[in-house]
Amino acid sequence: MINNLREPIRQIAELSKNYNIVITHGNGPQVGNLLLQQEATEAVSKRPLQILVAETQGQIGYLIESTLDEELMKLNLDDEKLFLTVLTYVKVDPNDPAFKHPTKPIGPSYTRKKAGYVKTSKGWRRVVASPKPKKIYQWREIKKLMALGNFIIIACGGGGVPVIKINKGLQGVEAVIDKDLASAKLGEQIGAQILLIASDVEKVALNFGRIDYKYLDLLSTDEARKYMKEGHFPVGSMGPKVQAAINFLESGGERAIITSIEKIKEAIEGNAGTQFILEKNAS
Repeated sequence: MINNLREPIRQIAELSKNYNIVITHGNGPQVGNLLLQQEATEAVSKRPLQILVAETQGQIGYLIESTLDEELMKLNLDDEKLFLTVLTYVKVDPNDPAFKHPTKPIGPSYTRKKAGYVKTSKGWRRVVASPKPKKIYQWREIKKLMALGNFIIIACGGGGVPVIKINKGLQGVEAVIDKDLASAKLGEQIGAQILLIASDVEKVALNFGRIDYKYLDLLSTDEARKYMKEGHFPVGSMGPKVQAAINFLESGGERAIITSIEKIKEAIEGNAGTQFILEKNAS
């Protein structure tokens, strides 16, 4: 995983010269590995999904911090820039329809059907609820750290730990939150100006995977909604990323970009990726 982090973190370290940065990340493979370990033995107690998400926030945060430290040293910025991983709770609605209709595949795959599992391209996999993020609880702490001007914050790992409020306390729930939607929500709460989502592809495309595909350099929020309804952006891949870009711009963000991990710096400079705009009729 360190090798996979090297390229994006190198660019982030360079961008930190001119930007205040919050890094968010996914955790699918890591949570899948923990679930596989739990299923492989009865010698340890089974931990609920929200605990596994919290564990991976620390695990991946450590790896990002280690890589970031090295890249900042190469740029002689290690005395100027500080970094911190923030364990992040995310409020969800206990009445979210996702709890009644779980659809998010997680963990190992099996060749035979099991109760609570669905058929995927990888085999039969467990499905869990993926409710919408309503609030990032640590947004104030993150915003205060960002105001200092020298912190790079790592937050909302794996979409954050999903919690519901019961009386005056918070209780974790068995669910996963989409990392891109959580990132957009955090950006809204801290008043971020730019949301950049790094993906496997440089640009958003229409008819992706077909011979008549078309990459998009510029995309308005209205056009994005139209294309989503037409099925161009699947729910399990590009759909949440496009929705996150829409949410961010409509909540006051200035720029939203989707690009590949190799093109992060170029996309920020306006020379790569799909750039989203709030106005109608992009041209």
